Amino acid sequence: MTYALDIKVLAGLEPISSFGPARLRELLDYCHIETVFKGSDPFKAHGLQGQSVYLLDGELELVYQDGNRVVVGAQSEWAKHPLGKRQPSIVSASALRESQLLRVDDELLDRIVTLDQFSQHAPVERSFSVPGHADPNDASTSIKRLLNSSMFSADNLKNGPLAHLPMANVSALLQRIEAIAVWEGDVIIREGDEGDYYYLIDSGRAQVTRRVGGVDLLLANLKAGDVFGEEALVSDVKRNATVTMKSNGVLLRLGRQDFMELLQEPLLHKLSYEQAVRAVAQGAVWLDVRHPPEYRYDRLPGAMNVPLNDIRNALGVLDPGKKYIAYCQSGRRSAAAAFILAQAGYDVRVLDGGLWSVPKTTQNTER
Repeated sequence: MTYALDIKVLAGLEPISSFGPARLRELLDYCHIETVFKGSDPFKAHGLQGQSVYLLDGELELVYQDGNRVVVGAQSEWAKHPLGKRQPSIVSASALRESQLLRVDDELLDRIVTLDQFSQHAPVERSFSVPGHADPNDASTSIKRLLNSSMFSADNLKNGPLAHLPMANVSALLQRIEAIAVWEGDVIIREGDEGDYYYLIDSGRAQVTRRVGGVDLLLANLKAGDVFGEEALVSDVKRNATVTMKSNGVLLRLGRQDFMELLQEPLLHKLSYEQAVRAVAQGAVWLDVRHPPEYRYDRLPGAMNVPLNDIRNALGVLDPGKKYIAYCQSGRRSAAAAFILAQAGYDVRVLDGGLWSVPKTTQNTER
């Protein structure tokens, strides 16, 4: 039997029923339907740990830790709530007839519920600002508008920039982030300027260029959901590229101090050289983010080279199942690289002090 899952089904479950239609449609992509055959235990191979599990169709007999047995049907009140959330714990179960279960990641669901409840008690409205443009029709928008932006999408809460942040930080972002309307041709950041904001594209397109030999060299095209501006903030250096809008759109931006407090500190984890060596012995991988000539001159044994300017191209290529320890000469470039990787969900640490903290005798050289 193939169970047809749609937002009407999700809207009948708790606490999912509090979500709006757009959030329900997003959540569909993270729900998994499981068929349980009569007489089988659905939790023997796949337990309840880390998941919210709902009975959508059929009937289960649940055996609890205290010895009680309860029969739960899909039409019962209990089926509207995740199985196993009540005390005592379920120790076994049996399908009394063929049944259908829905599983969704607990952490993702909890993050969405937290933001949803937070938005209901959020302070009043925020406004779009339009730098360099006077527009009397600027629309005012509330925190709920931000929650519907790509920054707070289910994908970002699960795998993106917000996936590893404490919920207190995510909630604070809603208070401090600013939505700005931008037009085609607007220069958002300019090469050589001081870093002031971190940006996420809510809608629209942009391009990244760098001046090389008097010519603007195209480095990247950006779309909705992409972020930029973090390298100058993390490395504490001037902007190394120019970002120009290629269409009208909306950007979300976070000021430097808020970026450092709410995003950088929770995502950047530093290790001493001794701690890093122990991590490598347990399977972590050295990630050298310097230019190839630097890497060839004095790299750490076994290190792989992904220069900082290529780090975004490595997303999806580097193994997400491995732990990485990024390093450069001083720690600045590796901090920027680690932040970019951490935003994408990679488990990455930074070698504190870079190669300046490493005994010279441990480095490989090729001259």
